[in-house]
Amino acid sequence: MYKSSWKSRRHGRRSQWQNLRFRQHSSNERCNTGAQQSPQDSDQDDGEVPSTSSSTTGSSSVPDLPGYYFDPEKNRYFRLLPGHNNCNPLTKESIQQKEMEHKRLQLLEEEDKQRKKITRMGFNASSLLQKNKLGFLNATSYCRLAHELRVSCMQRKKVQIHSSDPSALASDRFNLILADTNSDRLFTVNDVKVGGSKYGIISLRGLKTPTFRVHMHENLYFTNRKVNSVCWASLNHLDSHILLCLMGIAETPGCATLLPASLFVNSHPGDRPGMLCSFRIPGAWSCAWSMNIQANNCFSTGLSRWVLVTNVVTGHRLSFGTSSDVLAQQFALMTPLLFNGCRSGEIFAIDIRCRNQGKNWKATRLFHDSAVTSVQILKEEQCLMASDMAGTIKLWDLRTTKCIKQYEGHVNEYALLPLHVHEKEGIVVAVGQDCYTRIWSLHDTHLLRTIPSPHPTSRTNIPSVAFSSQLGGFRGAPGLLMAVQQDLYYFPYS
Repeated sequence: MYKSSWKSRRHGRRSQWQNLRFRQHSSNERCNTGAQQSPQDSDQDDGEVPSTSSSTTGSSSVPDLPGYYFDPEKNRYFRLLPGHNNCNPLTKESIQQKEMEHKRLQLLEEEDKQRKKITRMGFNASSLLQKNKLGFLNATSYCRLAHELRVSCMQRKKVQIHSSDPSALASDRFNLILADTNSDRLFTVNDVKVGGSKYGIISLRGLKTPTFRVHMHENLYFTNRKVNSVCWASLNHLDSHILLCLMGIAETPGCATLLPASLFVNSHPGDRPGMLCSFRIPGAWSCAWSMNIQANNCFSTGLSRWVLVTNVVTGHRLSFGTSSDVLAQQFALMTPLLFNGCRSGEIFAIDIRCRNQGKNWKATRLFHDSAVTSVQILKEEQCLMASDMAGTIKLWDLRTTKCIKQYEGHVNEYALLPLHVHEKEGIVVAVGQDCYTRIWSLHDTHLLRTIPSPHPTSRTNIPSVAFSSQLGGFRGAPGLLMAVQQDLYYFPYS
C-alpha cells in the first residue's frame, strides 16, 4: 500500500512537470509566431519595426512558480531554499545581490569608458556657449547649466590619506563624513575593528591635482556607543566644535557631547584646546546647532516624543512634547523657527520664542507618507526640502504648505540617510540604500548623474558624501568626496 501511494505521488509530480514544460513550450511558440508576423504587419506601417527584446519576451512568457526561480541563462527552474542551513543555498536575497552586483560592475565599466556623459539631450559645452553668446541664457541659467555639465563629466580619483597611524587606516571603516561651512575640513566617524568608534578631522588643503593627498588628524577618543547624529557647532567661532548625539548603552545614559575641533588640529589663530562638554540627554535621534541670533549658543536635540532646546552657556532648557520620534532637525537663520521631521511623516516648525508647552508653538505643518529622515531649508527660507524612508524627496512651499516639486529615483527603506542641497550650484545630492549616489537638478528635478559605489553594495557599506564648489577652502577645487569602507574618493570637475 505504501509503495503504490509513493508511485502515485511520483507519477503526479512527473505529470505536473511535463505539463509545465508543455505550457512553457507552447507559450514560446506563440511568442515566436508573433515575432515572425510583426515584420509583415509593420511593412504596412511606414516600414517601422517595433523594437522587442528576446530576453524580455522569454522571461515574461515563463510562468512564475511559488518556491521556484527561473534562470533565463540555463532555461530551467531552480528551487528556492527557505533558509541558510544548506551548503549552497539559492535564496531570493542571494539572487537579488547577484543581480545588483552585476549591474554595479556594468555601470562602473561604463563610467570608466565614457569620458563625456550627456545629462540632457542636445546639451553640450559648444551648444551652451553658443546660446550664451546669442543671449538666449541669462547669467544665472548659464552658471546653473555649466555646473550640470561639469557634474556629468566628473571622474573618480582615489585620495591618499596620511595619518600618524597608517595601520588603523587599513582596518577602520568610514561611517560618515561631514564637511564644515568653508569645506576645508571633514569630520569623520570611523568604526574600529575591535569595537567602538573613532573620531578624526581630515584637512582638505592638499586636495590638489595631480596628486590628491589629505592628512587625517586623530585623537584617541573612543566610544562604544552608536553615533546617531552629528553637526558642526559655532560656539567660540565658526565651526569651533562638533556636536555629537550618542546612544545610551546598558546603564550608561545617552548624551549630547560638544567636542572641540582644537582637540584634533589647531587651525584657528589663538585658539586653545578646549574641554569636552556633555549634556545628559537620553535617546537623542537628531541634533541641530542654531545660528539664529534669537537662539544664540543653543542647540536642539530630537528625542522620542520630545524636542529639547538647550543653551550651552546658561544650561537653560526648553522642552516641547510631540507625538512621534524626531529624526531630523534644522534651525532657520532669519526667522526664529526650528523645523523637525518625525517618524510619523509629519514636518512641523517650532517657534522658539514660545516657552515650553505653549498652545501655538507649531508654526507650520507638512506631511509625508513615511518617516522623514532629512529636512533642509533653502536660502530664502520660503521653501523646504525633505526626504523620507519611502525614497520620496519633495520640495515644499512654506507659504502655501504645498509640494511644488518631487525628485524621483532615490532608494530608501528604513535608513536615516542625509540629503544635500546646494543652491549655488543648483544641484541636490543623496545616497540611496542601494549604495548609488544620485545628483538631481534643483531647478527642474532632472536626474543628472547616478554614481555606483566603488565597492560591492551592502546595507552596511552605504557611502557617505560631501559636495562643494570650494573643497579645501577659499580657491579650493569643486567636486564630490565619497567615503566608503576604508577608502576616500574624489570626483573633481574636469
